[in-house]
Amino acid sequence: MNILKGKSIRLRALEPGDVDLLYDWENKSGIWSISNTIVPFSRFILEKYIADSHLDLFQTKQLRLMIDLMDSEKDKTIGAIDLFDFEPMHSRAGIGILISNEENRNRGYASEALSVLISYAFKILQLHQLYCNIDSENKISMKLFKKFNFEVIGEKKEWIKTPEGWKSEYMLQLINKDQPSSTKG
Repeated sequence: MNILKGKSIRLRALEPGDVDLLYDWENKSGIWSISNTIVPFSRFILEKYIADSHLDLFQTKQLRLMIDLMDSEKDKTIGAIDLFDFEPMHSRAGIGILISNEENRNRGYASEALSVLISYAFKILQLHQLYCNIDSENKISMKLFKKFNFEVIGEKKEWIKTPEGWKSEYMLQLINKDQPSSTKG
């Protein structure tokens, strides 16, 4: 059984051939507010990022996996899912997801990718918790993460500055219930 495989998608490591996709995605200014980016990425930087992607999660504190839609003829890459701000001492990481094209959204692919990554993070990496930050207006992402029992643990008011004005951001958390907790009341 491949833990990085779902029913219709699989998660895989970055490959040198992914540079064009990353270049396109990372330079879409429309999603910069979601990824906390304000400048474009050069192809050189992205090639270096891919070349260094073989480094251990404990070294880089991040992991990007590509989301491939499995097809009988040829797999098609439709997005990426990330673990970031990995904290080995505290056994936690942030999580982010991108389904790049509108035609692949609302078809269950993000849900399947998130399910696969949660399983990998808890079973293989043995993380205690995952968290995410979601723009207060992003109802679709809120619904997705709540489906997997992520709980809203706080609201950062007027956290994100946009050309349209300030937006608040929610922080959500999922604790691995299969690991013993040492929390004392």
